[in-house]
Amino acid sequence: MDHNHTAERPDYIESIRAEVRGFKSRPARLPAREYRQPPDPEEGRHLFTVFTGNRWMELGQREPGAKMLFGEFWHQNELCILFADTNVGKSVLAVQIGNSVARGKAIAPFALQAPPAKVLYIDFELTTLQFYQRYTHTQGNDSFNDNFFRAEFNIGNNVMGTYGSTDDEIIAGIEYKIKLVKANVLIIDNISCLRGGTENAAVALGLMKRLKELKTRFNLSILVLAHTPKRRNPGWPLSADELHGSKILINLADSALAIGTSSAQQHLRYLKQIKQRSTAQVYGEDNVCLCRIIKHHDFLQMQFEGNSHERLHLRTRAPLDKELLATRVAHLAGKGYSQRRIGIELCISVGLVNKLMPKPPAGSGAVITPTAS
Repeated sequence: MDHNHTAERPDYIESIRAEVRGFKSRPARLPAREYRQPPDPEEGRHLFTVFTGNRWMELGQREPGAKMLFGEFWHQNELCILFADTNVGKSVLAVQIGNSVARGKAIAPFALQAPPAKVLYIDFELTTLQFYQRYTHTQGNDSFNDNFFRAEFNIGNNVMGTYGSTDDEIIAGIEYKIKLVKANVLIIDNISCLRGGTENAAVALGLMKRLKELKTRFNLSILVLAHTPKRRNPGWPLSADELHGSKILINLADSALAIGTSSAQQHLRYLKQIKQRSTAQVYGEDNVCLCRIIKHHDFLQMQFEGNSHERLHLRTRAPLDKELLATRVAHLAGKGYSQRRIGIELCISVGLVNKLMPKPPAGSGAVITPTAS
């Protein structure tokens, strides 16, 4: 029998056998690495465009300003990431934004400066029936503008073997549909289905590069949905560190926003800017946007209800920041809000509102009493 057993033995077994026989162990030589000739610098002459700083300023002046698609959260030609925990409302908001952009009609109170655009929504989450149940009308099914296209993944039609990986295959399929519907806006729900279930930084980097290539080649605005970790600490403010998996996703994105769940009210949500390049931060931790999921005219959507400090919606054992609350109470009282309405706005009791109400100047004779309405 010519089978060579030695080739199958681990190195440490061969070392023990050699010592027993009185020989010096000689580990097998590793195969020599393949030498690759570095590329000729001349071949990379077109990789970069070089101008003086003043020339870049002249070119930038000619570029049209980035138009808002969803207020300061997302602009034209941006790759934006929207992330949140499971069942918080990512898909609800993403579909609402997509239909808004397709119609050219803004979601109050956020500006929409771009004309109606063709939107391609890649849905890895919902089945046909689940999507129908969210957006059906009792008097017909005309919820969506004709510029809104939804694509559902056909898992049985994959052509593995032709492409290097499932991600490559899916990106190729998305590219085909972009060209088919002539999309200007791409929404992917969600990125977990494009990452092979891994959190590897190299995989994330490759994926973001492919999405940025699509953005550049087809002049797209891209919104990608992602998850936070399974059980993030509800006492922590939302940040880039909360994005499930590699932080490189945030680093390569143009903008990012997150949806948080209020610990003060079960069904209250809030939106927060995490990253922005085309605008200043407007909706940071001191000014998050409050919202709830409602079904208006049988169309599931987010309804926005003002702004608040994120700290008021985090679960913490520390006492409430009375100074911050007192400032907010005084501001709302000055706008004529009743104490009950102030309590609803700030997610605190009417009794605490009454304690924090601004006191009248000494000697004014004014008396502040609790308001029940």
